[in-house]
Amino acid sequence: LGGDSTSKMPDVEEKVYQKDPGNAEGGPCKPETSGRTQEDKSSPKDQSSRLVDKVNAVSKLSEKIGMNLDCHPEEKVLPPSSLEGRVKETMHNAFWDHLKDQLLATPPDFSCALELLKEIKEILLSLLLPRQNRLRSEIEEALDMNLLGQAAEQGALNVLCVSKYILNTMTLLCAPVRDEAVQKLETITDPVRLLRGIFQVLGLMKMDMVNYTVQSLQPQLQEHNIHYERAKFQELLAKQPSLLDHTTRWLTQAATDLATPPPPCPDTADAASAACPSPGEAAVSPEPLSPRMVLSQGFLNLLLWDGDDEEFPETLLRDRARLRELGAQLHRLTVLASVLLVAGSFSGSVLFGSPQFVDKLKRTTKALLEEFSSRPEAAAMLAVGERVSQEIRQRLGDMRLAPLSSDSTVALMGQLQNISRKEDCVRSVIDQRIHLFLKCCLVLGVQRSLLDLPGGLALIEAELAELGQKFVNLTHHNQQVFGPYYTEILKTLIPPAQGLEMEVESL
Repeated sequence: LGGDSTSKMPDVEEKVYQKDPGNAEGGPCKPETSGRTQEDKSSPKDQSSRLVDKVNAVSKLSEKIGMNLDCHPEEKVLPPSSLEGRVKETMHNAFWDHLKDQLLATPPDFSCALELLKEIKEILLSLLLPRQNRLRSEIEEALDMNLLGQAAEQGALNVLCVSKYILNTMTLLCAPVRDEAVQKLETITDPVRLLRGIFQVLGLMKMDMVNYTVQSLQPQLQEHNIHYERAKFQELLAKQPSLLDHTTRWLTQAATDLATPPPPCPDTADAASAACPSPGEAAVSPEPLSPRMVLSQGFLNLLLWDGDDEEFPETLLRDRARLRELGAQLHRLTVLASVLLVAGSFSGSVLFGSPQFVDKLKRTTKALLEEFSSRPEAAAMLAVGERVSQEIRQRLGDMRLAPLSSDSTVALMGQLQNISRKEDCVRSVIDQRIHLFLKCCLVLGVQRSLLDLPGGLALIEAELAELGQKFVNLTHHNQQVFGPYYTEILKTLIPPAQGLEMEVESL
């Protein structure tokens, strides 16, 4: 039995120990080496294409160096139905059967058991922190392989007793999330089953230690990466002075958008008009521009960026695909909240006072909204309208309440169908309020922004929290790397202000 035994032992009660991998984007932390730059007299479009490739290659280094804040390495778990999984399981079973035969032999053969205990000792020692010298000495003494070998030669090695000591030590070393798994092992009296379970849990404890180490090193890795990525971008900028042209136009457009008041809501039906801002709100004059406002507006604009537009900011090329996905998520949430707002106005407080009904309506609508990418939005919204009206009618019938009239049903279907139009008042107001929430996330953080959600968004609070956190994580690192460049650009767009650079980099 050589190497890392925990990776070789088969899984036991996998459903108990399986961790949620989340939305991690891991990978080997090995920097990529870009090829040699070639200067030629090719067309501007070809040069622009190569420039994009260079910036992408350099920017991706941040992910290779460990900038994934949600990185949680996990041991690979093979599907039991796969050929590799079946072969692995067969080999493991054969090993444990062999160990059982050795221990039941007369006299017992402890050769395999001693190898297992030796590897368990090494794993336990590897889980210790440098300051745990006393526990290290205790493990060395209790699992002295010379003494255990002598006991085995005399046929007096009590594998079960040694295993119990190992369990007590695991209780001291394991994370709280593993307490239940260790406690379950304490009820096992068969030494082979116990050793097998110990290896399974020790494997999980090793992964816990790896994750702890990764998280402990994250601040240093992040700080190193910020300076590294900025230095590499500066090298490209020295060779290509026009490298920030698109970034400048992006921030200029954001400043222009802030100086332009939003269009008023058109007149619509009562339910839609109720969502429109009051005249007093529309009459408020825009605030003076600040670097924080311009950057926030710029990042929001990226969520709505035309996919075919080649003038994407150079400083955000690495994040373009993720921004596109966040934009699609924002779109679906806007439509979802709009649908729930309209449905609530026709359902009344009785139906929407039921969390079960609202949750079912949300799940049904979200499933239908996934079809936006494969069919015209108007057709998808027609299906949404039909399903939502059906759910409302069915729920009213189940509760023995008065059904929707024909006129109300037609009005409901019409308003839900109108949500497919970007200029629809309900949709535009919900869109503005989600944008306001995301701006607050950039300034105040997600949790504080959730405390005061704009009207109409409470029913999608969990979805907004997920979107907001992803958006904040993406923009925060980008600002840390490219803050100095944004500062210089914003100085040309905003009247001089004290502490400008500090404000940009602390966003």
